[in-house]
Amino acid sequence: MACVLEAPLRMSVLSEVTASSRHYVDRLFDLDPQKVLQGVMLLYLLQQESSSTELRTECAVVLGSLAMGTENNVKSLLDCHIIPALLQGLLSPDLKFIEACLRCLRTIFISPVTPEDLLYTDATVISHLMALLSRSRYTQEYICQIFSHCCKLQHWHSCGFKSLPQPLLCANGPDHQTILFNHGAVQSIAHLLVSASYKVRMQALKCFSVLAFENPQVSMTLVNVSVDGELLPQIFVKMLQRDKPIEMQLTSAKCLTSMCRAGAIRTDDPCIVLKTLPCLVRMCSKERLLEERVEGAETLAYLIETDVELQRIASITDHLIVMLADYFKYPSSVSAITDIKRLDHDLKHAHELRQAAFKLYASLGANDEDIRKKIIETENMMDRIVNGLSESSIKVRLAAVRCLHSLSRSVQQLRTSFQDHAVWKPLMKVLQNAPNEILVVASSTLCNLLLEFSPSKEPILESGAIELLCSLTQSENLALRVNGIWALMNMAFQAEQKIKSDILRGLSTEQLFQLLSDSDVNVLMKTLGLLRNLLSTRPHIDHIMSTHGKQIMQAVTLILEGEHNIEVKEQTLCILANIADGTTAKELIMTNDDILQKIKYYMSHSNAKLQLAAMFCISNLIWNEEEGSQERQDKLRDMGIVDILHKLSQSSDPNLCDKAKTALQQYLA
Repeated sequence: MACVLEAPLRMSVLSEVTASSRHYVDRLFDLDPQKVLQGVMLLYLLQQESSSTELRTECAVVLGSLAMGTENNVKSLLDCHIIPALLQGLLSPDLKFIEACLRCLRTIFISPVTPEDLLYTDATVISHLMALLSRSRYTQEYICQIFSHCCKLQHWHSCGFKSLPQPLLCANGPDHQTILFNHGAVQSIAHLLVSASYKVRMQALKCFSVLAFENPQVSMTLVNVSVDGELLPQIFVKMLQRDKPIEMQLTSAKCLTSMCRAGAIRTDDPCIVLKTLPCLVRMCSKERLLEERVEGAETLAYLIETDVELQRIASITDHLIVMLADYFKYPSSVSAITDIKRLDHDLKHAHELRQAAFKLYASLGANDEDIRKKIIETENMMDRIVNGLSESSIKVRLAAVRCLHSLSRSVQQLRTSFQDHAVWKPLMKVLQNAPNEILVVASSTLCNLLLEFSPSKEPILESGAIELLCSLTQSENLALRVNGIWALMNMAFQAEQKIKSDILRGLSTEQLFQLLSDSDVNVLMKTLGLLRNLLSTRPHIDHIMSTHGKQIMQAVTLILEGEHNIEVKEQTLCILANIADGTTAKELIMTNDDILQKIKYYMSHSNAKLQLAAMFCISNLIWNEEEGSQERQDKLRDMGIVDILHKLSQSSDPNLCDKAKTALQQYLA
């Protein structure tokens, strides 16, 4: 295909090349695509060893300048297979030519349109780059930069560049971090952290921040590596100090954060509590550039996400909760901005700032009730979240939903702020049409809003939530299936009969069986929890069993016969105990000898939980004050149930012993 290159850099490019290559360069800027193609091909010919090294070096410089132009330039160069040509150039003995090729590769790999996998198409490339690290400070700087841009957590299928050659790595092959690690990246790059060149130190640091991210193997190794007698964590801590450039402070904080999250450094280690955390809070202050504030807040959110103590420390450091409120004030009012460039800059970062603030608030409020209260009391906080739920940016919407989910764990807030701001309305809107990553968090939040003490439960029901949740239970996505059934379980708790009937109608018997045979134990447990909530209070039990009894008994039999864990079997026996508590429903058990034998079997089981659950079934079936109890008692006595009860009344387990004695009294009454 024709390689069409745009030319925003014509003057600067031409100033870099000598007259000898100007003929080829001019062709690159020709408006005729065929001439452009010819020019690029000629440039490729210049990669041949028959050309002089000076000319080849100039070509690499020109190509690098072109790559600094538009994304279309980079795409065109990629289409013309520039990467293999430049990688080939690295085999040259000439250092200046190697540096020019590396500089050009660096520029191309920095571009968002370049797939990182292109670095890994040939297994020998990484080894060769490692070997080139020792050649000069330029090779060190460029190679570290290439590595940090080409080291992504793997999502192979989303590459999306069909016209490019496919990488040799398969979908389940080793990821970028592992490949670099296995080629000795840690040892090769570590000593560059003490290089005389600031640029080399910085690029090496960035490389480690990417290598260690969510990677326990790399993180555990970094902890024990030393350079000039000093361990890497100590070197990172020195780079965090206030007298170091902000970029260096931030990147070393990211390295230490990744190592901490991977379990290589304890969360109560002084280098985290006294150095990393305060440094990241500092990055959130008004004095910092907007991009630094974004990175600081996002890294801090990640550091404290799963640790209660770090959340508490962060929340009382430098008035962080109030400081974050400032993130929502961009762009400043237009009248205050006379500089159009400044407005453009503010607009560009406004989304990122809001996203970072929501993320950090979500982490801060993940566990502690007092912190949640402080967050919600921050100026206009609930309004900001509600607005965030309908933003055009998916990333901001996701972060706002995460923040809402974190705050929805508070019983107090569900009863007050969430109700005052009718948060459920925008949340239901988000659930109507959103990508899965947003749906997962939004449906988790909905689960909390449907708890029995939440005032939002009623209006949510009236807005058609049952249909929505029933559709989630059919999702391919496991988290969505779990959340859908979990929300229905919460909805059914102490609900009126109409709601329970609507749930059963919405789910359909077929879907219920599908969920009960789901391979995931979470889905199964939540579905059993739903059934248990549906089958509570006698009139409801009798009504539901009169319409769905046959199918429910089938499902119960299926589970009690299957290979399931203790919790699943216990929950199923509890459902039977609820059915046994019905007035007419209990006959479905009494006329089913197979089920009665199963209850008898579990009464003598080795697990006390299952024995206890089976005894609840028996107690409900033989309860004296109920019609037909005598016939039921006789039938169960003939089955040998009374003998088992006598045996259990001697049990060393006080619960079993008491329950057995209570049941036996029904026979004596």
